[in-house]
Amino acid sequence: MIIIIRRHTYDAISKEADVTQEGPRGTAGAAGAEATGPADHSRVPSRSRRTAFALAAASAGSAAVLAPLRAQAQGGPEIRWRCASSYPKSLDTIFGAGETFARYVAAATDNRFRITVHPAGELVPPLQVLDAVQNASVDLGFTVGQFNWGKEPTWALATGGRFALNARLQNAWMYHGGGIELFEPFFAANRIYALPCGNTGAQMGGWFRREIRSVDDLKGLKMRVAGLGGVVMARLGVVPQQIAAGDIYTSLERGTIDAAEWVGPYDDEKLGFVKVAPHYYYPGFWEGGAMQHIMINLEKWNALPDSYKGVIRAAAQATNCDMQARYDALNPLALRKLVGSGAKLHAFSREIMQAAFDASAAMYAEFSEKSATFKKVYDAMTAFRREGYLWFQVAEGTYDTFLMQQQRANRL
Repeated sequence: MIIIIRRHTYDAISKEADVTQEGPRGTAGAAGAEATGPADHSRVPSRSRRTAFALAAASAGSAAVLAPLRAQAQGGPEIRWRCASSYPKSLDTIFGAGETFARYVAAATDNRFRITVHPAGELVPPLQVLDAVQNASVDLGFTVGQFNWGKEPTWALATGGRFALNARLQNAWMYHGGGIELFEPFFAANRIYALPCGNTGAQMGGWFRREIRSVDDLKGLKMRVAGLGGVVMARLGVVPQQIAAGDIYTSLERGTIDAAEWVGPYDDEKLGFVKVAPHYYYPGFWEGGAMQHIMINLEKWNALPDSYKGVIRAAAQATNCDMQARYDALNPLALRKLVGSGAKLHAFSREIMQAAFDASAAMYAEFSEKSATFKKVYDAMTAFRREGYLWFQVAEGTYDTFLMQQQRANRL
């Protein structure tokens, strides 16, 4: 889709957006700093000139729809919020998505609504962001629901189920299949308001110190694996560990764990896993698309004027698109670099994949028996998955498969 905007309107918006931009990336999201303008990823020129358009496209696909909202927000109250992230600042994709969200909010409100984004551990431990939001220690958090699955397994479904939806289908379900509305009462009961705000896409299966050929090779393996992925792997004999990103490398290096999954090539290269665990497996069947959420204290959300609520919804959706696109742009080159640095790529065997799929189905059945909330969400998600993949294999799957065959034949 192309949005056509009159030239003088473009110039006016560009001028306003540039006013909020301070330096090549602005100062938004740095620890103790406030968001002052739209994000500027390197390789993407003139980012500030597209902020309003990105917000418009995210909220309704039309600049005309967002314009009245932006006009109202410009006259809104001065608000300063603190956001706790579950991620270290070194991960410019996943931590940076929180910064991008803050910049969009600031740009759409002429800096009247400013959010500071703090890296993992600065305000609260990375796995306790939800707790901090619930008790209003911070105003909002950038994290994933699955870190809290031990409290209630439904949290994990907010991030994405094992062998569940890929990133595109997650977006389709959330925005047009009733997913957001389905989660709203669950979030409200937990004293938060939350929205999708990023996705990693399909993840890698992780780094292993030794080669894994069969299910027997998994038995007794100590592995950092998050959420319900750990539950599934435990059923295959793995001893799962939930470790924050900043501690994974040290745990691998010292032999405290034998394997670890994080996200994918771009982040994994930054964290240096190839130096201590050379066997790199795919796919990460526990995260076919890991959806991030912006989680806001419910009382804080309810107190916002409607115009600011609209800005947050639009900024979250724009960030959701931006984060996925950034990973898709950066992962290919990073994977090549990792292989050049000694990473040995392996696909999980069919035996392991099938055993994991069967273990996931059994786990879902057990959780559905124990939690009516889980069952309601899971049933809706799987019904959507069934139809979605039926369509994907007709068009998307055959299209992608053909082009992959051309690439293998060196015709692309």
